[in-house]
Amino acid sequence: MYDELRKHGTRLVLIACCLAILSIGENSTAIMAALPAMASSLRMRPATVEWAVNAYLLASAVFIIMGGEVADLFGARRSSAAGCVLFALASLMMVVAPNGIVVVGARALQGLGAAFAVAGTLAAATQAVPEAERAKAVGAWTGFLLLGFSIGPLVGGVVTHYAGWRVNFALTGLAILPAGLVLWLHSGADGRQAKRIDWLGLGLLAFFMVLLTSGLHALADVRSAPLIAIVPLVLAAITFCAVIWAERRHPRPLLDFALFGNSNFALGCALAFLLMFDIMALLLYYNLFAQSPDGLGMTAVAAGLSLAPLSVALFAFARAAHRLAPAIGLRTMMTAGSLLLIAGCTIAGASFADAGFVMLLLGLFAIGAGIALPYASAPHIALAALPPTQAGKGSGIVNSCSFLGGTVGVTCGGIVFAAAGFSEVLVLVGLSAVLIAGLSLRLRAA
Repeated sequence: MYDELRKHGTRLVLIACCLAILSIGENSTAIMAALPAMASSLRMRPATVEWAVNAYLLASAVFIIMGGEVADLFGARRSSAAGCVLFALASLMMVVAPNGIVVVGARALQGLGAAFAVAGTLAAATQAVPEAERAKAVGAWTGFLLLGFSIGPLVGGVVTHYAGWRVNFALTGLAILPAGLVLWLHSGADGRQAKRIDWLGLGLLAFFMVLLTSGLHALADVRSAPLIAIVPLVLAAITFCAVIWAERRHPRPLLDFALFGNSNFALGCALAFLLMFDIMALLLYYNLFAQSPDGLGMTAVAAGLSLAPLSVALFAFARAAHRLAPAIGLRTMMTAGSLLLIAGCTIAGASFADAGFVMLLLGLFAIGAGIALPYASAPHIALAALPPTQAGKGSGIVNSCSFLGGTVGVTCGGIVFAAAGFSEVLVLVGLSAVLIAGLSLRLRAA
């Protein structure tokens, strides 16, 4: 009887983790379809619109490491539940936001909630199952995250068109609350005594990420005003050196560089960075290109529907990755995924030349499969290299790299998109896929 109850509780925890990450993933990209309507109704300036995306990504990237730390100290399920509630409250702020400044603030608060929820749910999902089933649990978690990313533009477009952009955030808040409740009720006695938080490391890390993002944004105007890009990038490099100096001397560092001594952990983090770079750059600028009169001229709903092949491939191949890896080898699967991504970018790019819609759909499907196979495995590769007691910290670092990759992808993709169009964004993603292939070949057998 006890075993049956425990299995039932485990299933509920896994379902709650997947529901939470689905809601967060959907919210991350649904705003892309809603941004034009938001900007119009609130009279947001272009810089404010851009920060409505990056405030979320930056806050997530900075605080997700602390989210992993809190998961280790107080228990992954408790920290996940707190993140879900905070995310829901921030979504309510978005619903009633009177201007762009409140939108940016609420998005940053959503990022904070997502930081605790993402790091906590990944750790909770891996801790809730036996070691032999962890790859399957991580595959499910990643599959629902990628599903959320891929359906976000469609859901955002449909809801914005028929009900208004504010309803998007109301639905997200309502969807994530039940997940938080289940995780809190099944938190168990896994808490630990809190220790001192590394506030200096957190502050330096946040300053570094803001400087890096600001400097990358300014690269678009580097010819006319070079200092606005050079100064923040130089300061970012100096700040990162300060981060390394401070963290290596802290008895309990927020960012433990010793973990990167394990090559598979370091490679998993690098892969997570590159793959989120690709996801955010592709989804944001495809959506803008598809809805532009100079692009495909689609409505928001049609643009979202055209991403259906990518959505199906992301979810299906993320779920299948844990079965493919043992069958054909992890390095082979990861490398094959990167080659599929290159092929998908090539096919999609070629479809624009002769308006081949079928080719575009085929290319998007290949892109989805090419991203899903390595992305579904990257967190497991990194976390499998660490002892279970460091699952929360490791999860925080992996996801911080992932969100930072998304921020850099939005920034660099924006520069390329403004200068040369979406076809060159596909080239940028293809170059990233080459790096992914090279990193995949360096993985050590588990």
